[in-house]
Amino acid sequence: MSAGTSQETPATARGGLFVTFEGIDGSGKSTQCRMLADTLRARGLDVVLTREPGGSDGAEEIRRLVLEGDPDRWSAETELLLFTAARRDHLERRILPALAAGQVVVCDRFADSTRMYQGLSRGDLRASVDQLHRLMIGHEPDLTILIDMDPAKGLARAKGRQGSEERFEDFGLDLQQRMRAGFLALAQEFANRFRVIDGDRPMDVVAQDVLDVVAAALPERDGDAGA
Repeated sequence: MSAGTSQETPATARGGLFVTFEGIDGSGKSTQCRMLADTLRARGLDVVLTREPGGSDGAEEIRRLVLEGDPDRWSAETELLLFTAARRDHLERRILPALAAGQVVVCDRFADSTRMYQGLSRGDLRASVDQLHRLMIGHEPDLTILIDMDPAKGLARAKGRQGSEERFEDFGLDLQQRMRAGFLALAQEFANRFRVIDGDRPMDVVAQDVLDVVAAALPERDGDAGA
């Protein structure tokens, strides 16, 4: 069974709405996650803002392992196992309980990043990524927003942050170019849940487009949140 035809359970079947953001490093997706969460909360919705890798205590410990240090610290295969372990803990302890309570979960990255970083751009592991996802995760977002950005601009922005979590940025522009192409291909593969938004515009303009897309996906009982 291919990833595009898998039978993972959508969040709406469990009562909440699961929104993920994807994009290359420096695309502005983390900022858009925060802006969306703030706007939805201001309109009366119960929102959980989280991230990957991370989002739970155990997953945050794994985050430090995979995002810091030398670029060659881990093989793509080891990364895949670490990210899957972090995602499983995050899913059990934070995402699923929030969805069961009818909350909106806004997550900065999810399984699509693993499909790209370890499945495509760091090694020919897409089949392994999808197999582990089906076995250990089994859930897809209701809506995935891809913030599209020119790789050179995104990398310059990401490197300008000068933080400690730059292990993937240190792989250079070639990785970012392959990532962008891969994300756009994923958006076609999972066209039912992906929406591509141009991130190379003022952040308030991007945020309005994001809000419009999310408002259209909210359950009917919350449909007036985007008005």
